[in-house]
Amino acid sequence: MEPIRVLVHGALGKMGQAVINAVSRDPDLVVVGAVDVKANRDQLQLPNGSGEFPLSTELESLIESTKPDVIVDFTQHDAAMPAVRIGTKHHINFVIGTTGLSETDLAEIDSLSRQNDVGAVVAPNFSLGAILMMHLSKIAGKYFDYAEIIEMHHEQKLDSPSGTAVATAKGMVETRGKSFIYPETQKESIKGARGAEYEGIALHSVRSPGYMAHQEVILGSTGQTLKIRHDQISREGFGPGITMAIKEVVKSKGLIFGLDKLLGLEKE
Repeated sequence: MEPIRVLVHGALGKMGQAVINAVSRDPDLVVVGAVDVKANRDQLQLPNGSGEFPLSTELESLIESTKPDVIVDFTQHDAAMPAVRIGTKHHINFVIGTTGLSETDLAEIDSLSRQNDVGAVVAPNFSLGAILMMHLSKIAGKYFDYAEIIEMHHEQKLDSPSGTAVATAKGMVETRGKSFIYPETQKESIKGARGAEYEGIALHSVRSPGYMAHQEVILGSTGQTLKIRHDQISREGFGPGITMAIKEVVKSKGLIFGLDKLLGLEKE
């Protein structure tokens, strides 16, 4: 069987580099091209030094010359949606890790994928450990009335709370079937001390050098607390989730949202 041909969109970013490294290590996959708005040369070197592949600022022309099976997108919203419109027109599958996509965007991705008979995987997090942390938090949340989420990331992360924290909170409330109890502060000495709030869950964001991606869910009831924590110590940890998504998306049609569905966890 021929390797799955992968084009990386946002290739010069940190996650784009992590995608290239992960794909290059998998014998069932091959990087055939890379696109980045900051591209200033025509070729990129494979991580093991065994060869080169084309780099461009122009997605459509590179699609036509490299014929990828899957585009992996780690860019920004304003770049991701135009890429989906171009790529699906050429009958290419998508794996998308870009955050900030709205429900309207997701509906469009699903519609375009189905119209062009391809698949699309959109996931707020590609760490298998983080997905399991979120899943366990949903299970535990049914048995506790109080919940807080502390997420910790590097100082260059653009959004807060993180997409993973928001997805965790939404999943916990959905599974629980009602809001958590939110203790109202009688006196807030400094505004925002309790963080953000979603359906009774307080969300706190830490941004500092020394962190990669970390999240702790704290559940409380009378006389006890339960903590569920995941620590991502390097971007290499995203590799298994990304390569799994690439291999699965070529078998699917339409939108799959979240790695939990690829793992079958939504049935638990």
